[in-house]
Order: sequence, then C-alpha cells, then structure tokens
Amino acid sequence: MSRDYVLHRFRTAVDLQIDYAAELNEQQHAAVTAEPGPALVLAGAGAGKTRTLTYRVAYLLEQGIPPEHILLLTFTNKAAREMMTRVTELIGRELPELWGGTFHSIGNRILRRHAGLLGFRPGFTILDREDARDLVHACIGDSDIDPKATRFPKPDVLGDILSLALNTSRSVKAVLEAQFGYFAQLADQIADIGHRYVERKRTGNVMDFDDLLALWLRLLRDQPQVLEHYQRRFQFILVDEYQDTNQLQSDLIDLLAARNHNIMAVGDDSQSIYSWRGANFRNILHFTERHAGAKIFRIETNYRSTPQILDLANAAIAANVHQHEKRLVPHRPAGVKPALVACGDAHEQATFVAQRALELREEGIPLEQMAVLYRAHFHALELQMELTGRNIPFSITSGIRFFEQAHIKDTSAFIRLVFNPRDEMAFKRLVLMLPGIGAKSAAKLWQGFLAALPADVGAGLPESSPAGKRRRKPAGPAPEVTPVLAETLQSLAGSVPKKATTAWAQFTATVAQLEAPDTRDHPSRMIELALDAVYEDYLQAKYTNYLNRREDVEQLASFARQFAGVEEFLSQLALLTNVEADAQQNAERDDERLRLSTVHQAKGLEFQVVFVIMLCDGMFPSGRSIDTADGLEEERRLFYVAVTRAKDELYLVWPMIRMAGGGDMMQQPSRFLGELPRDRLETWNLREERGADEDWGSSFRSTP
Repeated sequence: MSRDYVLHRFRTAVDLQIDYAAELNEQQHAAVTAEPGPALVLAGAGAGKTRTLTYRVAYLLEQGIPPEHILLLTFTNKAAREMMTRVTELIGRELPELWGGTFHSIGNRILRRHAGLLGFRPGFTILDREDARDLVHACIGDSDIDPKATRFPKPDVLGDILSLALNTSRSVKAVLEAQFGYFAQLADQIADIGHRYVERKRTGNVMDFDDLLALWLRLLRDQPQVLEHYQRRFQFILVDEYQDTNQLQSDLIDLLAARNHNIMAVGDDSQSIYSWRGANFRNILHFTERHAGAKIFRIETNYRSTPQILDLANAAIAANVHQHEKRLVPHRPAGVKPALVACGDAHEQATFVAQRALELREEGIPLEQMAVLYRAHFHALELQMELTGRNIPFSITSGIRFFEQAHIKDTSAFIRLVFNPRDEMAFKRLVLMLPGIGAKSAAKLWQGFLAALPADVGAGLPESSPAGKRRRKPAGPAPEVTPVLAETLQSLAGSVPKKATTAWAQFTATVAQLEAPDTRDHPSRMIELALDAVYEDYLQAKYTNYLNRREDVEQLASFARQFAGVEEFLSQLALLTNVEADAQQNAERDDERLRLSTVHQAKGLEFQVVFVIMLCDGMFPSGRSIDTADGLEEERRLFYVAVTRAKDELYLVWPMIRMAGGGDMMQQPSRFLGELPRDRLETWNLREERGADEDWGSSFRSTP
C-alpha cells in the first residue's frame, strides 16, 4: 500500500466497530487515532499504556491496514500475550497474520527464514545460558590464556561482558573501562575469546540469545533485499516500553521504519531504570531527533493513585534535567497525605512497618495489597526477622533469599570452618572456589584434611581438652595460639592440583589469619578479613554484579556486629536461612502475604499501600550512583517508580542510625526526600513520639 493511499484511508470516514472516543480519554484517543507517521507516546505511570497500544492496533485494522503489515514489539512474553489477546477480543476474531512478540522471538522468526545468508543452516539451535557458558569455557581452553597465571574472568562474567558489548554496540575495551575496570588490562585477551566464541557458534550452527538481535541486525544491514522485504511488510511498527530499548533494538527499529516512517514508540522516560543491563535512556530522549517530524503525545491521566501521591510523584522527578516534561493528573478523588517516617534504627524501622501493616489489615486492607520496596536486598534483613517473629506471612520477589545467596553462603563457610573444622560442607565449598579443584579433588582433599587434623580439634570441645584450651578466651593477654587449621591445610599442599598451588597458599594464609586469637570469635572481623584477603578477587572474577555482591558481604559484616560471638552468629544465620525458606513456603500456601521487593522488580506492579524503606543517602540513592549526573538521575527515576506503585497510602521510611563500618553511624535522609515539598507530607518522628515506656503496639500518630 502506498503512503498516499494509507493517508487517504485515515482521512476518510470509516464505519468503526469500536467507539474509540467513548472508550478512551482525550489524550489516549489522540494517540490511538493519530495519522500515519512517527509518533512518540509518553505514557505516564498508571495512565493506560497497554490500553493505548492495543486500541491503536485495533484502530489500524479498522482503517483497513492488513494485519500482516503490522509489527508489535514487546519486552516480555507475558506482555505480548496480553496485548494479542486484547486485540483479538476488540476485533472479535483471531489474527494469525499479525506479528506480535518480544524482540528476540521476532528475531528468531526472521533468522529461521534467512539463516543461510549469514552462514548458518535453518535448523540452528539456540544456546541457553548454561550452554553458552560452557562454550565460552571451551574457548578459554583453546586459547593461550593461563587463568592461574593471572586472575581471569570466569565464563559467566566473560559471557556478560561480551553480551553487554554486543547489546550496547561498544568495544570490549570500552565496556571494561566503563564497568569492569579491574579487568581493563585483559581487554585484548577477552576480545580474542569473543572472536573464538563467535567462530565456535558458527561452526556448531548455534546461536545464543544475543545473536537473535545482533544477527538480525546484521542481516538487515548486509542484505538490502531482505531489508526492503521487511520494510515493505511491516508498514506500521509499534514498540512497547521503548525507554528500555538498548542500542541493538533501537537500530533494528530505525532500520525497519526507515521506508514508511510509521513507528509508534510508547514508553515513559521517567521509568527508565535498566542502564546496568544495557538499556539506552537516550533512545527515548532523542527519538524526535532521529525521526524527523515525529509527533509527541502525552498520556498523563493517572487512574492508579490518589492526588496526594501523584503530587509527590511529580515533585520527585522534577529535579531531573534530562527528561520529557510531563505531569501526572489524578482521576481518583482525594486521599491521605503520604507519610515521611523517621525511625531510630533499622530495627525500629522494621517494627514500624510490621505494626503498621497489622493495623492496616485490621482496617480492611489485605496483606497482599501491601508492599515493602527497597533499593537493595540487604535493606530488608531486619524486617524479615521482625515479620517472622510476629508470624506475618510475606513473600520475597527480589531474587534468591538473602541468606541463601551463593556469596553469603561462601562467606559464612570461612567462619563455619574455623568454628568447626569437621564441617565437611564448609570445607568443600571453600576449596571448590579454587582454580583446578573439582568435586573429585575436593573429596580427596577432604579425606586428607580429616586424616591430618588433630583428633582433639573440633567445635564445642570442653575447655579441659587441648583444643578447648587453644580456643578458650584468656582473662589476661592472649597467649600465642598455634594456627592448627592452617598447619593442617599446609600439610596438604603437595596434594592439590598444580593449577591451585598459588590459590591454596593464599587460602591457607587467610585461614591462619582467621584463626588468630584477636579475630576468631569476632564474626564481623572474620568476614571483613576473608573479603579483603581472597574473596573480593573471587567475586570480581566470577560475578558481573560484583559490586552488589561485595556490598551484600559488607552488610553481612555489619549485621554480624550485634552478636556476642561466632557461635551465636552462626546459630542465628542458620535459623534465618530456615526462616526465609519457611516464609517462602508459607507464602506459597497463603495468598494473603506482604510483598517484599526491590524497586526494580516491582516496576509494572501496583499496591494499595507501599512502604519505601531505608531512604538514607548512600543507600537510596546508592553510594555508587551519586558520583555521576546520569547515575543520580537514574536513581531519581527509580525513586519515582517506587512512589508511583502506591494507590492509596505511601510511607517513606528512613532510620536515623544504622550499623556500618566499625559500628553505629548517624544517617542523613535521602536527598530525594529533601527535594519533596514538606507541605505534601505528614512527618512522623517515631523516636520523638514514643515515650520511654510506651509499647510499640500502640497506633502511630502523625505530627504536623
């Protein structure tokens, strides 16, 4: 269909099955019925983005656009299914010719048809993450790289580095300098592994997940006839969550739309929060520069939240310089003011949230309509303890439960082994982290270690025994203590694989330090020492999100300061691990449960009541993000996302003191709180309101 014909159809009265003006508000209607051409739809939080997209597809079909000429791109399979179902319901018939799905699913569909042009056969297979990691590992083995001679990234980390370079259209060197500075000197070797990986995939007729985009883009760039075919086919392109597109996805869209220019990008720049995984915020910011003549449609009527919450949301994002200005307009009647809640410390913060949740439940709001949001998983440690103690069911949607994460279990294994040298699982967990040691080697080393360990060494032995005397805390100056475990480990040095020789020596030296009398009964000090001595290097090599994991370990060290000694700490750690598992099982059995989630994973959700906790500067915003203007603006967008999850009530909570460094530290409230107009908030200072003997069970009062 020619452009003139399409324009004529849009400007000619057509009998429509759907009364668009009646079913959409004025702003939605303007976007849905827009004439062909490039369009950017800025859909604010809770403003009906999905509704606008699906009605736009229906409108195109009713204007006579054949379904095979429409392409609908989404980011999740769930969103794709939902939109396709809604369109089918609106039109009243199935639409098999309509192409709709995630970027990757559409890429797979196209590559299946044209694989031969890229040197692949049509029957190529797609690697999952584990397969891709194994292939990267094989590439390392084929290279001249000696991982034991230099600290080289593990295959998982290598895969993520190569993936980020591909999706952001940057060189490996640029990615390393920006996000993996500790591997910058290895840029040439890592790039070489990348080349080997590409060739291995081609030889094996396999693609990984990133190839579904990268090779799709290469196909369009290198094969003009293929590009023209899909440009003619997809005359109308609609993109959901455009603010989350990376460079590859943006380039694909621009190429496909270059002939007809009928692209409608729908998104909200204020909710762009995924730069850490490659999303390019500037795609939506500069859309009108890349697509000449693009019209901007703003959808600002919010159907989710009260006017009081929306006033706060508008104020929360106002300080961002780089944004498309918009203002959420309420559709709902007035409600209560959001509350700014200052607590004494993290324990009081937890008590407040738990108590207030119970009060709200008594008022008729079910627990599943409440959420506690935070910047990082460790922010909710004390809250999990409090909820469990009160038997309040909760679910955690921010990833693996804190105490079951690999890096937390790794760290605790150092302490467990020193406390109980006969802890087989702790020993094996630690030695398996060393290069060249697999399950069989670990089992042999364990048997050797057990045989070499003095018979009287073990946890819980009476102080009358030789080992007990070594472990006992003396009343006066500490005598010299023989590092029994370190000596035993050293005796096995000749049995370890050659690849592990250097690492074994470092491991032995670390255990000797952990055994020292001024360290061995101080779990916080032991964690810090293990992190500094060997574990930080391991985190860097193994995990892409090394900084987040290091921060978790540092917070575990702070958390450990409240315990009298190692035995109490390990006991509580085991109890908390089981508490989390029990809480998850209870949550699966009980639909009524309080939701605990990071803000990132809560995007797209909504709740009657939202608590945003740990709003201290350096926590939210995170300390790593405040050094750059872009980082701070993304943190502010993250805060905006948190605020706009709330429908009826919003509590912004911060502790004035928290454990950090060498002890308790005074906290400053988040700078984002300082940007909010105080007349839009009720200020609750729990420490000032609570008398010395007042029971926390009483209702919390607000102060002017």
